[in-house]
Amino acid sequence: MKKVYFICMIALLTLLLAACGSRSQEEVVGDLEKKVEQMDGYKAEATMTLQMGTEPQEYNVEVWHQKENYYRVNLQNAQKDQNQMILRNDEGVFVLTPALNKSFRFQSEWPNNSSQAYLYESLVKDILEDGEATYEETDDTYVFTTKTRYQNNKMLPTQKITFAKKDLAPVKVEVLDTDQNPLVTVNFTSVEFDAQFEDGDFDVKKNMTGAREQLEVPVNAEVMDEEFTVLYPTQEIVGTELESEEKIEIEDGQRVILSYEGEKSYTLIQEKQTVVPSSAEVVTLTGNPVDLGFAVGAMTDQTIRWSYNGVEYLLASDSLTQEELAMVARSVQGDMVK
Repeated sequence: MKKVYFICMIALLTLLLAACGSRSQEEVVGDLEKKVEQMDGYKAEATMTLQMGTEPQEYNVEVWHQKENYYRVNLQNAQKDQNQMILRNDEGVFVLTPALNKSFRFQSEWPNNSSQAYLYESLVKDILEDGEATYEETDDTYVFTTKTRYQNNKMLPTQKITFAKKDLAPVKVEVLDTDQNPLVTVNFTSVEFDAQFEDGDFDVKKNMTGAREQLEVPVNAEVMDEEFTVLYPTQEIVGTELESEEKIEIEDGQRVILSYEGEKSYTLIQEKQTVVPSSAEVVTLTGNPVDLGFAVGAMTDQTIRWSYNGVEYLLASDSLTQEELAMVARSVQGDMVK
């Protein structure tokens, strides 16, 4: 009898200790909110894997953020010499493509107007704004499942966000499709809170020059591969079909124009230059950066522009919604052809 009583007391004590050690969802959310409010900025490195084509694509992501509104996000394809950078400073929001010496400039609310799987404060904001977010605690982590705030991608409605208990640093983010399959996975490899920054760290010219030097792109670089593979959208739109394909030799390269006709007509232009300009070109647009998965695009009301593997793309339509434009653009992928 005493033995049974002793075992029961041990079990009860274990439960009480576990209960004392666990924290409520409200407490953890409060700590996360306080962390964001008190920190001056951070530097983070991560790998991002995209399951949006026949083969997964992996990117190395480097994030710098200095309060209040300075951002530098460098996206480097792990297999190809392809990188892009998103910068935000006092002059606006920029999407840089160093290999082409070109950048797009926006007056935009990015990154506050949408979910950003690799930005710490965006993840915390997603949790704070979702009154139905769920929470679980493991030995070393806190895990939240929340709705996403993507404006142009309803295919990714939820995400699972994991934080380390010891310092509330992000550990892993899985962005899930409607069947709860992870299409975007971000694994953080390092996070430095209250990091130090130097003058010019968020300057467009300095970052463009540095990125081109890192890619070893010389001034007036000639593109050796003058031919390029024409890519076709795999996203089907009922009643819309490819009507014509026109190839044009231009002064410094080649241009291909695909015209799709129907109730939802659109045009896709692909262009590859034979020479990269020596002076940086800045295109000012009214719109926002848009995450296409394999590239960062520049979206306006009726167009999306992006670069991939040295080819520039322009998708334009006066009948597609912005969500449909993004959906078609995401289906024009490097490993998919007609």
